[in-house]
Amino acid sequence: MWLLAIYEATTLFSLKPSDATSSGGRTLLAPTPYAIKMGLLDAAYRRHGADEVAALWPTLRDLRLAHRPPLRAVANNVFTRILKPSRSSREPGSWPLQRTIGYREYVHYQGPWGLALGLPEPLPWVAELAGMLAYAGKRGGFLQLLHAPTWQEDLPTGYCLLSAQEGAPVFKDGVLQVMDDCGPDLTLERASIYSGKNLRAQDRLAYPVVLPYRLARSSRDYTLYERLDG
Repeated sequence: MWLLAIYEATTLFSLKPSDATSSGGRTLLAPTPYAIKMGLLDAAYRRHGADEVAALWPTLRDLRLAHRPPLRAVANNVFTRILKPSRSSREPGSWPLQRTIGYREYVHYQGPWGLALGLPEPLPWVAELAGMLAYAGKRGGFLQLLHAPTWQEDLPTGYCLLSAQEGAPVFKDGVLQVMDDCGPDLTLERASIYSGKNLRAQDRLAYPVVLPYRLARSSRDYTLYERLDG
């Protein structure tokens, strides 16, 4: 079964690859399964509380994800001032931060974004959490649900898998992106940023995905992508 939810981005989207540095790194054109599941986990904590989330986590961790990207995506290229730890911060009386410049990209979406969550059977609480999903990627990338999520037996045409799956169709043309997802043994304790437990290499899987976008136009300041079936 697939749970389909349609959203509209209300702010600019930005999510750097997991291996990017703080000073640079281009943004992905779509949220990764790991980022979406962390957003659903946040909604689960707000709706059900910490005592119930432990029982819900395995289902969230193992969700299959697919999406239908917006019709167009424009990535703006900007440089911004940032603060980073100073190399001399350990010296007595030194200022712990130093000013520097970082490269950032922010994506403007035109059109709705379709998200599909794959489960063995319909679960009402998953649909409830999908309705509470308020951001993707960075917390500033807010989403607005356009209508109540619906269940379908098969994945509709036009949706592409974001989760790693053997035998999944690959677009002949498109934009290659590196996605990440929860490992099959990732525990809630390691997924939580408040537990103090660090993620292991096998807890966050990285793999390539070809998104159904083509580069339509680019300049020094922006890059325009259009959906292949647009």
